[in-house]
Amino acid sequence: QYADFAVWQRQYLSGQVLSTQLDYWKQQLSGAPEKLQLPTDFPRPSVLSYQGSNISFSLNKDLTTKLQALSRELGTTLFMSLYAAFSILLYRYSGQSDIVVGSPIANRNRSEIEELIGFFVNTLVLRTKFENNPSFSEVLAQVRETTLKAYEHQDVPFETVVEALQPQRSLSYSPLFQVMFVLQNTPMTDVELPGVTLSPIQLESTIAKFDLTLSMTETDQGLAGTWEYNTDLFKEQTIERMVAHFQNLLEAIVENPSQKVGNLSLMSEWERHQLLVEWNDTATEYPAYKCIHQLFEEQVEKTPNAVAVVFEEEQVTYEQLNQRANQLAHHLHTLGVKPEVLVGICVERDLEMVVGLLGILKAGGAYVPLDPNYPQERLSYMLKDSDVGVLVTQSELLESLPEHNARVVCLDSDRRVFEQQSQENLDVGVGEDNLAYVIYTSGSTGKPKGVSVEHQSPVALCNWAKQTFSASQMSGVLATTSICFDLSVFELFVSLCLGGKVIIADNALDILNHHHSTEITLINTVPSVIAELLRNGGIPTQVMTVNLAGEPIQNPIVQKLYEHQNIQCIYNLYGPSEDTTYSTFALLAKGTTEQPSIGRPIANTQVYILDSYLQPVPVGVPGEIYIGGDGLARGYLNLPQLTQEKFIPNPFDKSKQRAHKASKNQKSKLYKTGDLARYLPDGNIEFLGRIDNQVKIRGFRIELGEIEAVLASHPQVNHTVVIAQQENTGNKLLVAYVVVNSEITTQQLREYLKVQLPDYMVPSVFVTLDRLPLTPNGKIDRKALPAPESERDTEYVAPSTEVEQILTKIWEEFLPVTKVSIHDNFFDLGGHSLSAIQAISRIKEAFAVNIPLKHLFEEPTISNLAKIIEDSDSRLVQRLRTIPSQKLENRKQIKL
Repeated sequence: QYADFAVWQRQYLSGQVLSTQLDYWKQQLSGAPEKLQLPTDFPRPSVLSYQGSNISFSLNKDLTTKLQALSRELGTTLFMSLYAAFSILLYRYSGQSDIVVGSPIANRNRSEIEELIGFFVNTLVLRTKFENNPSFSEVLAQVRETTLKAYEHQDVPFETVVEALQPQRSLSYSPLFQVMFVLQNTPMTDVELPGVTLSPIQLESTIAKFDLTLSMTETDQGLAGTWEYNTDLFKEQTIERMVAHFQNLLEAIVENPSQKVGNLSLMSEWERHQLLVEWNDTATEYPAYKCIHQLFEEQVEKTPNAVAVVFEEEQVTYEQLNQRANQLAHHLHTLGVKPEVLVGICVERDLEMVVGLLGILKAGGAYVPLDPNYPQERLSYMLKDSDVGVLVTQSELLESLPEHNARVVCLDSDRRVFEQQSQENLDVGVGEDNLAYVIYTSGSTGKPKGVSVEHQSPVALCNWAKQTFSASQMSGVLATTSICFDLSVFELFVSLCLGGKVIIADNALDILNHHHSTEITLINTVPSVIAELLRNGGIPTQVMTVNLAGEPIQNPIVQKLYEHQNIQCIYNLYGPSEDTTYSTFALLAKGTTEQPSIGRPIANTQVYILDSYLQPVPVGVPGEIYIGGDGLARGYLNLPQLTQEKFIPNPFDKSKQRAHKASKNQKSKLYKTGDLARYLPDGNIEFLGRIDNQVKIRGFRIELGEIEAVLASHPQVNHTVVIAQQENTGNKLLVAYVVVNSEITTQQLREYLKVQLPDYMVPSVFVTLDRLPLTPNGKIDRKALPAPESERDTEYVAPSTEVEQILTKIWEEFLPVTKVSIHDNFFDLGGHSLSAIQAISRIKEAFAVNIPLKHLFEEPTISNLAKIIEDSDSRLVQRLRTIPSQKLENRKQIKL
């Protein structure tokens, strides 16, 4: 009888019937996401096992009755209501507005098979969308329609649907859906046998057929359920939280089914209090009414004769630095500098740089840092946008500056003028809510934007640092960050306000050769630099503390650092320029295998992880970081609309809980960072990446949109997209894909960008395409972009000498190319300052010849660099001749 039915079914499910049903599924699942991105505790393995476990739960009779009544009231079944709620939970956990779930169906939809024994179950794929934040009632109506349509087309076996749709197959996840929902509501009758009593037993399953399966059953006591989960992906405590959130969600639904799904509460009041209040209880007392330079002046009174700043063979004490800064400040004041007046500063890195910064602040002004190495067009824009009335610079830089209307003060040639001024501190009426500085960061519109920071913000940073770092840790702070980036605020001002010594250097990667390397106790830099210092053994012996910021950090680097003889503290620090350098911090543990978190908020800072509806997300669920507190910037200079968009009213503000009243511009604001993160169960925060197209490369904050906008302005470029890609060295590089309307070389595009963008924003690789790949909805499909290969603009010339062969292999190690000509320019092939230093290090290792870094910048081709190496030591050529050519692969063999 079963075989007869199977023959009938095959005959029925063919021709037009099969075509009609398959057409439905093709249309229904067109453009559906290939997988549901639920937050997992472990990375998804390349081959997913079926190892699993399960957790049981039950809903009380009262909630079950309310769900049944709600289903009748809204004209749906209990299955539809529960499935709709489950889909909402998946939506809130994943953030995906398109949710696809599998559900089994008995498939006994014909009277002829009701009495047949056999397995007729089929799997339906149900899809629910959540655009425009619908209410639960609206979602339920959508689910009702989708479910009924699926029932009408249930005859096609799931395997046939998969075969027809041909989704991308992977061993790491199942096709079409990875989560299943089951409601068992078929009445179970008691089986009676003579002399035998039967009762069900619950067997513990160690199998998980999917990532997650929720199975529910109607019982006399209420709804009971089991969550089956894959232990390759989830921990038990994560599923326990999910179970609790599902029950909270059901309670909220029956309470108000008309509420928007984004506002339905997942968390208990205790959870919300923990996230919003307990983990943000950071208020501490500090002199918020003071200015940053006033903290420095107080330190001058305490330690006037202590060394404040050193640079090469020069040094100044706190008193000397204060007197020189005061003289400059008095002079600037005579030129009209006062509170809220912006003053440009474009100087080389030396002692005068610190004098200039303090002098501007003491005069009441706010400094606008300008890097003399920036392209003229960028400097011109920054000068025009900030409208500085005075520009502090040095005479040797005057010719390289673009045209401007500012009054120029040269720290060297004009020194005799302001040395006639008083050495006493000024009182110009500057307050904590006046601007301290404006730092320009990359902008998505194609132009940099100025972040305006008031005095209270760096003062709050100093307060946290005073609580965190000891005097011995701050006794020698390495300062290598450009003043155009906010890490410099910590290196310079925090050090000077806490009585430390600032050790100025041009490059962190060459600090062992620095005059004061043995005095360095604290290094504040990016992980990519520290990784290279570790590789070369370049960390000074007296370093006690390492601050890592600007990029994600990997645990092996942390553990390697702790092997250094004196390093006691390694901090992972996170924060945007809009929140004054640092917002969170974590003291990283020694001897752990855990991936470093970014920790918790610093003093007087609040950090919230919110979803797109500004609702706090539960522990473990990704959301966007929003920052509040005393470190917040005033906003963006001359960009009120962007300021309003990014600095939003704080929906959780509790002014009475704050230790101090923030300025009128900062009070009750949150900064929308665009960074993705999630809370860990212990309250620390795990950084996950970016929501938008902003990236961090070697610590530089870059808006990919700014590069794309400049590239798109080239008359021969029709379309472009820029991405950040991982190098084989572990660092990131920029890759530009362009569609052009006429022939143009990579070098021409690179030169066009160099005129308008700083070097760190010029892509390392350019790829020309006939067209950019698009997704079904017409957006650029970044995943479909081909692997980059740098296009050659010059004729390839192979290495001809042993030195050239070795240099070629070294270059290929650090450049995003596989074939280097001896006449190729290192920097035109994608080299940058970090890779240049790494290459020089390898050259020293290979040839035992000390080649200054400047030689690579001056002679950036293998041909020319080989000549320098050969000329540097005549013994080298003779030694190379004795080495068999097949051993040239091992560069360490050619040490002299």
